Amino acid sequence: MHSGHACNVEEERYSERVYTIREGEMLELTCLVTGHPRPQIRWTKTAGSVSDRFQDSSVFNETLHIAKIQRHQGGRYYCKAENGLGSPAIKSIRVDVYYLDEPVVTVHQSIGEAKEQFYYERTVFLRCIANSNPPIRYSWFRGRDVLSQGSDKGVEIYEPFFTQLQGETKILKLKNLRPKDYANYSCIASVRNVCGIADRRVVFRLTNKTAPASIKLLVEDPIVVNPGQTVSLVCITTGGEPTPSLNWTLSSGSLPEKSLMKDGTLTLPAIASEDAGIYSCIASNNVGNPAKKSTTIIVRALKKGRFWITPDPYHNDDNIQIGREVKISCQVEATPPEELQFSWLKNGRPLRSSERMVITQTDPDISPGTTNLDIIDLKFTDFGTYTCVAALRGGAIPEISIDVNISSTTVPPNLTVPRGKSPMAVREGDTVELECLVSGKPKPIILWSRADKEAPMPDGSMQMETYDGVLRIVNVSREMSGSYRCQTSQYNGFNVKPREAVIELIVRYPPAVEPVWQEVRQGLGRTVSMNCRVLRAHPSRVLRYEWRLGSRLLHAGTFDSRDDTDYTVRNLAREGYGEYTCDIINEVGPGRCTFLVTGETPPTRHHPAAECFNFH
Repeated sequence: MHSGHACNVEEERYSERVYTIREGEMLELTCLVTGHPRPQIRWTKTAGSVSDRFQDSSVFNETLHIAKIQRHQGGRYYCKAENGLGSPAIKSIRVDVYYLDEPVVTVHQSIGEAKEQFYYERTVFLRCIANSNPPIRYSWFRGRDVLSQGSDKGVEIYEPFFTQLQGETKILKLKNLRPKDYANYSCIASVRNVCGIADRRVVFRLTNKTAPASIKLLVEDPIVVNPGQTVSLVCITTGGEPTPSLNWTLSSGSLPEKSLMKDGTLTLPAIASEDAGIYSCIASNNVGNPAKKSTTIIVRALKKGRFWITPDPYHNDDNIQIGREVKISCQVEATPPEELQFSWLKNGRPLRSSERMVITQTDPDISPGTTNLDIIDLKFTDFGTYTCVAALRGGAIPEISIDVNISSTTVPPNLTVPRGKSPMAVREGDTVELECLVSGKPKPIILWSRADKEAPMPDGSMQMETYDGVLRIVNVSREMSGSYRCQTSQYNGFNVKPREAVIELIVRYPPAVEPVWQEVRQGLGRTVSMNCRVLRAHPSRVLRYEWRLGSRLLHAGTFDSRDDTDYTVRNLAREGYGEYTCDIINEVGPGRCTFLVTGETPPTRHHPAAECFNFH
């Protein structure tokens, strides 16, 4: 039988079968199986099932197809056959994918030698390397002359210990360069025409001007810009032979999609905060190490303005009292932080630091980007609206203003769960709102988390914020069942011990059952038994089960202590072939097992799936 574009199928030691194929060709493995009833076949791979990797329906067929196989798809493949009689039959074959990439020659000078006149009376190393399977055999030429160990007293060819795993990697050592050493050097990489893979050649021209790349950035470091600006990063070569190639990289990942690169200049139009980072220009000509120079782009930004009120730092009191001290703190995230400046207003008028109104711009005991206003010996006349204004020097970014009201009605928060709102029972797939009532003035941000500290919130984070005390969860899944904690944040409220409450969320879902689908093959006149089992359900008290053939109800009942149900067909007749379903139903809905019963007239004796089958 045809087997794709195999280069060879051979037996190795211990009777291991090895199938070799060239990268990019089609892999076709056929598993010949005998047995009755007809076995079901499934292909799997060492690192998991083939279907996980290739999404190919052929994993359930006798023949496995992989179009344009890639090197990472090599490995051991298993064909598993089972028909319910005896143990499954399993055979394996190792697929070896052959390839040869273009070789690259890199040139290096002895470490520690002078950089000036890079190759004048110096020892030079030429290294040839390529990725391949099987290992490469390398050969060197100067012009048309073959270079081999001992053929030229000024040349050594050797294999350093650290490259032995890559095959016959050869390094060409030119000792104290002579005029004739300035020439064209060819490296030929060969896998000896395995799978018809032709040799590959690369040429490097060594001259008395050969030198590593050097570059210069015509930009400042760091570059501080406003959002929306167009930024150009200019990188030029200042040396290197052959002419280096220039490329730009971003330390945090790939370059922005909108970026444009031309002749070493990287242009970032309409720059945004997410484009900030360390940009590096890299020049390479395969001589010495690549040259690299970097600059940091900082995009100005102001965000997340917050405040908190500390009623009295020196007394254990949660309330604001006349004659005591009150501290108002204001915090923003600023980029760059050194450009941040704060100002304070009272009832719209500028406020200056005094003996009783102490403004602290940079407190070593508080987080960066924070300012404090301490009101000493609070008086009735101090009640009013205090405004914290954050701005960046230069004024290109809109400032942030935060109003904080201090009055006799300013009171610390209280947190409760409304009556009937815990526990909350919902169906899987519904939308639910968990609610914590928060009172107090001002109302703080509410922080939500799972009571089980290891479990993430529905959005994948460990903590979520809401401003109205309501956590809305769309398309609830069973994994979201559990206890949710709401607690007051110090942000936008009182800096006091957090108030907290817990809400229990119960997600109801129909039974999960197994098998979801199964093919059952049996001959006429014989017995067929099917079993449908509950894995999990909520409510776990399953109400009933219903067995059907097509739309015809065969049997129904309720569960007591069991978690599975059986249905047996004795003396199978032709009308007994078809699709059987078992619905296991709770108050949310059904979970369904499906059995496709097929077969033919039974032979005189039954064979299990063949223990030996062939790859073609």
